Amino acid sequence: MYGQMMQQPLLISTLLVHAERHHGEREIVSRRVEGDIHRYTYKDLAARSRRMAKALAALGVKTSDRVATLAWNGYRHMELYYAVSGAGAVLHTVNPRLHPSQIVYIADHAEDQVLFFDLTFLPLIQAVANSTKTIKAFVAMTDRAHMPAADVASKIPNLLCYEELIEAQDDHYEWPSFDENTASSLCYTSGTTGNPKGVLYSHRSTVLHAYAAALPDALNCSARDVILPVVPMFHVNAWSLPYVGCMTGAKLVYPGAGLDGKSLYELFESEGVTLSAGVPTVWQGLLGYVEANDLKFSTMKRTVIGGSACPPAMIRTFGERFGVHVLHAWGMTEMSPLGTACTFKPKHLTQTQEERYAVMAKQGRAIFGVDMKIVDANGKELPWGSETSGDLYVRGPWILSSYYRDEGGDPLVDGWFPTGDVARIDADGYMQITDRSKDVIKSGGEWIGSIDLENIAMAHPAVAMAACIAAKHPKWDERPLLVVMKKPGAEVTKEELLAFFEGKIAKWWTPDDVVFVDAIPLGATGKMQKNKLRDQFKDYNLPTA
Repeated sequence: MYGQMMQQPLLISTLLVHAERHHGEREIVSRRVEGDIHRYTYKDLAARSRRMAKALAALGVKTSDRVATLAWNGYRHMELYYAVSGAGAVLHTVNPRLHPSQIVYIADHAEDQVLFFDLTFLPLIQAVANSTKTIKAFVAMTDRAHMPAADVASKIPNLLCYEELIEAQDDHYEWPSFDENTASSLCYTSGTTGNPKGVLYSHRSTVLHAYAAALPDALNCSARDVILPVVPMFHVNAWSLPYVGCMTGAKLVYPGAGLDGKSLYELFESEGVTLSAGVPTVWQGLLGYVEANDLKFSTMKRTVIGGSACPPAMIRTFGERFGVHVLHAWGMTEMSPLGTACTFKPKHLTQTQEERYAVMAKQGRAIFGVDMKIVDANGKELPWGSETSGDLYVRGPWILSSYYRDEGGDPLVDGWFPTGDVARIDADGYMQITDRSKDVIKSGGEWIGSIDLENIAMAHPAVAMAACIAAKHPKWDERPLLVVMKKPGAEVTKEELLAFFEGKIAKWWTPDDVVFVDAIPLGATGKMQKNKLRDQFKDYNLPTA
């Protein structure tokens, strides 16, 4: 016997219809690449998205065709989020920080038909435009006055103007209805070896993920919030915040290309931002600017930090110096991306601040819709509540079942997705990443977690960034090597840093050596590229060897 409820598919377009009807006057503010601040409302977003959906049809875009974007966080990009997926096509957000050869590869692999781009990326378009196989039109996301000069435009096949496409259509358009399992968007993960692999989301998975992300024990979003997503819209759908915005009616503030500390701080203050989200490397720049200029946050009270482990020292700085609560979160492209959020249970509210900080350093507990477990080297599930770490596995309705075009074969193990992270889970269900499986340091048959060592090093006042990698050792196989980038003008010696570890870890975990570098390489999503450091120091001779 079935229930007697209406069958209404979970479609991305329904989020926009809801926002227009119930939050039509709420603002969306964007810093444009043209240099100015743009303002309009959810009602405007809905009307322009309908016009763009008609423009896509006029360009010959059909159901399930892939439409690519190379764009910052802004209102035009958000219009494409809804126009492309709402019309039944697939939005393919391309990471502009990839090498041009990788962009050509994924555009061809996805068989993109149209590519929209912000003017910032014009040199990148010039580098790839005549190498892609399937793209029929390139659309500059600007108005006619800011279009590329004729000599540049002539070298880009079928270059079109975004605002002219919009102006050629009216907004009389009915969003089509179709199966909620229809593909909605495509994102290629940078976390795999070899060529990037595509993760193909559905309307159903995206709407369910947005529901879960907005919950009080997740990102806790409401119509009273002013949200500034620093996490890029080209990276895992900006952690679903463009969808959560429409779902809740929150004011959205988009920073465009201005991701430096000064630009972000000015937007936080001028727009009354209450919640932001991004990776630790972005917040380092913001905190550096705020501290150097003796500033405070007047409205921002919460920030979501994910993408890589948030150093406990950063959590303390935000909380103790600026009164901003850090919500530590974890997920991956294959998970849409949100998997856990570190919100308190009632028992934590009566604990000391130090005890709460220990909880906040963890990646948190699974949000509804995500199931997780840790297993040993033989695939046996390990109990929660022990200090034992294991390989982290997940499953749920917004976690991939296979990569786009089945690249790499079946990624699942007995219905679970192996994340590649090494973690432990405490008795209350709080998960803590101890390492990536490829980054674990295996010393004398025992594991040393590089993240723990990095967090301690980054608590030192002279350290801006630290990465811990394995260096070869004739007796122990591998030993930890600490690679450190100092803060501008700061000084610290190797001996002082190694002494800083005393009493904080088991003595045998202490790094065997420290090397200072001018910069630590970062990947396309702001994560440290330890693979490049391992290549750089593959022949490094430890003093203990």
